[in-house]
Amino acid sequence: MGAVRRFMDTHYRHFNARETVAAARAWEDHVDAGGKMMVTLAGAMSTGELGVILARMIREGKVHAITCTGANLEEDVFNLVAHDEYEIIPDWRALSAADEQALYDRGMNRVTDTCIPEDVMRHLEGKLVERWQAAAAAGERKMPYEYLFDLLLSGELEPHYQVDPSASWMLAAAEAGIPVWSPGWEDSTTGNMFAANALMGRLPDHACVKSGTEQFADLIGWYKANHGAGETPSVGFFQIGGGIAGDFAICAVPSIIQDMRQEVPFWGYFAQITDAATSYGGYSGAPPNEKITWGKLEPSTPKFFINSDAMIVAPLVFAYVLGD
Repeated sequence: MGAVRRFMDTHYRHFNARETVAAARAWEDHVDAGGKMMVTLAGAMSTGELGVILARMIREGKVHAITCTGANLEEDVFNLVAHDEYEIIPDWRALSAADEQALYDRGMNRVTDTCIPEDVMRHLEGKLVERWQAAAAAGERKMPYEYLFDLLLSGELEPHYQVDPSASWMLAAAEAGIPVWSPGWEDSTTGNMFAANALMGRLPDHACVKSGTEQFADLIGWYKANHGAGETPSVGFFQIGGGIAGDFAICAVPSIIQDMRQEVPFWGYFAQITDAATSYGGYSGAPPNEKITWGKLEPSTPKFFINSDAMIVAPLVFAYVLGD
C-alpha cells in the first residue's frame, strides 16, 4: 500500500473525506471486475495540470474514454509545448482592470492564477489549419480530438515539448487510442479558430470537422460496444465539475433506451466532484438521485457526490486507484 492510500485510509473517515475514499474504492472494484470507466472534464483541469496523474490513469488502464470541453482538449497540448512561457500570478485576486489590460497587451490569457501565452495558440493554429485544409481537400471528416491526436502522434511537436510528455493526458490518450469527445467544441480557442478560418475562406466550409450530434452518435456506438452486456459491470462515470462535458456523455444511456428503444444497462458507477450547490435548477450541483428520473442511473447504481475542489480531490482519487 502506497503512502497516499495509507494516509487517506487512516484520516479520511467522515464527510466529504469519507465519500472521496468510498468513490476511489468503488472505482477500483469496478475496473477490477472488468468494467470500463468514462471520465468527464469541465473547468480548467488541463491548465491546472491534472494531466500529470490523469495520463498515468490512462496508461495503466483505469480510464477508457474521456468527454471534455474544447478548452480541456486543447489546453493540455498548449501546456505540453509552452509550459515555460506560462506565468503564475499568486495574488491574482488583487489584479485591477488596468493590470488585466496589461496582460492582454502582452498576449497573456489568464485562467485564475495562470496565464497562457497567445503565441502558443497561434503556433498550433497553423498546424491545425494545415490538417483541416488537407482533410477538406480529401473529403475527409474527423472529430476535433482526431486532428489533435494526428498532430501529437506525428512527432512534429516533440522539439517543442517543455514538460515531460508523460504528463500529457492527451498524448497518453492518443497513444492508448481511447476516444475523447468534446461537445460544444466551438466554445474553445481552436473551435473559434476553425470558424474564423472557414469565414475567411481558408476552408471551403465547416464539413471537415464532425458536428456535436455526430460525436454523440459515436459515443453511443462506443457505449453499446463497451457496456459489458451483464457479463461485467457496465461503464462507470466519473464526472469532474458538470456542464456540457458531463451531461452530453451521461445522456448516451437514456438516448439509447428512450429514443432508440433499445435495451442497454444503465451506467454502472457514478461519482462527481463539484463545488456547485444543489439549488436553482442547475445541472452541476444536481444530486445523483435526480439522474434516476432522467433514465441515466438506477437506484442500485453506486453513487458518490463529493462537494469540494476538483483540483485538490481528483488527484487524490486517482492516486488511491493507482495504489500510490
